[in-house]
Amino acid sequence: MLETMKGAIFDLDGVIVDTAKYHYLAWRSLARRLGFEFTEADNERLKGVSRMESLRILLEIGGVEATEEEREEMAASKNREYVDYISRLEPSEILPGADAYLRQLRSQGVKIALGSASKNAGLILSRLGITDLFDAVIDGTKVSKAKPDPEVFLAASAALGLPPAECIVFEDAAAGVQAGKAAGCGVVGIGSLAILAASDLVVSGLQELVV
Repeated sequence: MLETMKGAIFDLDGVIVDTAKYHYLAWRSLARRLGFEFTEADNERLKGVSRMESLRILLEIGGVEATEEEREEMAASKNREYVDYISRLEPSEILPGADAYLRQLRSQGVKIALGSASKNAGLILSRLGITDLFDAVIDGTKVSKAKPDPEVFLAASAALGLPPAECIVFEDAAAGVQAGKAAGCGVVGIGSLAILAASDLVVSGLQELVV
């Protein structure tokens, strides 16, 4: 499968970089301002969930009531803090094997796209110093439907000028694997076989694919 791919489409968080810790720190900071503790175990409930739904869960944990207007401001304040964290990202925070594998694919003539729901994807790639390794960046500013809807991967393959069947998606989340399959792409899961069993291939990290 990997030998015949013409396009590679990468999810961002958990595949190329791990920004989940910064989401957690920003949510924890908001919780503390509201007068309660928000733990890493609590944070597990927010993975793969939209910002406003994440806020609803956090307020439920803290037993805090808030108007719609207050919720909008809380979500905006959390995002400002998160953006502040990622604006200080260093290239050393790229996950093991990601940089080497991207360069390997480029040397093989494979076209590369990013397919991420993050509205901050451009900033993150810039901070990591790898923007020039991507032929196309499809992120939350260009698509509106969340995974498992295939919109982001269909848009990414179109941006590369390739049919989905000639592209392989690299994903670390079950919803992303579903989205890749629904788009008609091959899928490589990064992480746990138990969670990503629907993938065509599962590896622990991109370092396993570097030759």
